Amino acid sequence: MNVRRLIPTAAVTAVTFLGLGTLSACAGDSAAVGNTDKFDVVASFYPMAFLAERIGGEHVNVTTLTQPGQEPHDLEISAKQTAQLQESDAALFLKGLQPSVDEAIGQAELKTKIDAATLTSLRVHGDDHDHGHGDEHEDEHGHEDEHAEDHGHDHEGGKDPHVWLDPVKYAEVAEGVGAAFAKADPDHAADYRENTEALVAELGELNGRFETGLKNRGTDVFITTHAAFGYLADRYGLTEEAINGLDPESEPSGARVKALERTAKAEGVTTVFYETLVSDRTAKTLATDAGLRTDVLDPIEGITDASRGEDYFQVMDANLAALKKALGAK
Repeated sequence: MNVRRLIPTAAVTAVTFLGLGTLSACAGDSAAVGNTDKFDVVASFYPMAFLAERIGGEHVNVTTLTQPGQEPHDLEISAKQTAQLQESDAALFLKGLQPSVDEAIGQAELKTKIDAATLTSLRVHGDDHDHGHGDEHEDEHGHEDEHAEDHGHDHEGGKDPHVWLDPVKYAEVAEGVGAAFAKADPDHAADYRENTEALVAELGELNGRFETGLKNRGTDVFITTHAAFGYLADRYGLTEEAINGLDPESEPSGARVKALERTAKAEGVTTVFYETLVSDRTAKTLATDAGLRTDVLDPIEGITDASRGEDYFQVMDANLAALKKALGAK
C-alpha cells in the first residue's frame, strides 16, 4: 500500500546485501514486509502484533521485529530491519520497552507511529501492590535499576511498561490503536472500529474471568522471577513479590532471598513463578530452599512452542489457572 520512500544509501546497501528477507510475523511468516496492497504495519513485539492483527483483520499486513522465542527487551535492530521500517505504512510499539526499537522508529520516515504507552496511564514501578523493588530489596540490591535500564525494562521515571497483562489497560490500548488505524487508513475505518469493539468486548470477558476466578483465594501474595505483573496485581488486589525486580536476569542478594522465604511462610505462599523466555534457575533454587512448588506465569512477551496456548487469550487463561492454584482460589 505504501508508496516507496527514499531510503538512505547505507540502508539500501544493507538491504541489497542481506536480501529483503521476511520479518517474523505474529502468527507466522508474512510474504512481504512493505509495499503490499494492504495497510503495512510493523509491530515491535508480540503484544503489539496481536493487537494489529486482531484490529486490522484482512486489511493489514503485520510483521514483528522480535523473533518468536527472543527476549524482546534484548532486541537490537539490524540495518535490514531499519530499512524495512521505511517500507511500511505504520509502526506500533511500546516506547521504553525496547530502546533500539524506539531509536529506529524515531528515525524512520513513517507517517503513522503509534506508541502504546501514550494510549493508557502508566504505573510507577514499586507503587501500590508491587513490592518486588521495595526498600529492603533496594538497599541490598541497589544496582538493579541500572541493570533494568540496560535491558530496556524501564520507562523514564521508573514507569512500568507491562500494560498488556491487565486486560482493562490492554483494552484501552486497543481502542487507541483502532482509532489510529482508522485515521491512517480511512477506507477501512468502519471495519477497524468493528474489530476493535469485538476485541475490547473479549478483553472485558477475560477481565471478568479473572475477577471471578480470583475472588475466593487463600492469599494475596505471589512470587515471580521479575516484576512484570504489577498491573495485573493492581487490577485484582494482589501483591507481587519479585525476585529480581524489573530485570529477569539479575542475581538477587542473599538478604532478598531470605526475605522472600519469610514472606512465603508468613503469607501462605505455595508457588514460585518463572517464565518461559528466561532461565528458571533462580526460581527453582528459591523454591527448593523454601519448600515451595514452581510453575509458569507467562508475561506473554512472545509465543513459542513452550507457551501454554497459541495466542494472548489462551495464555492469559493459563495464567489465571496457575494463579488460582497458587493462591488457593476456589
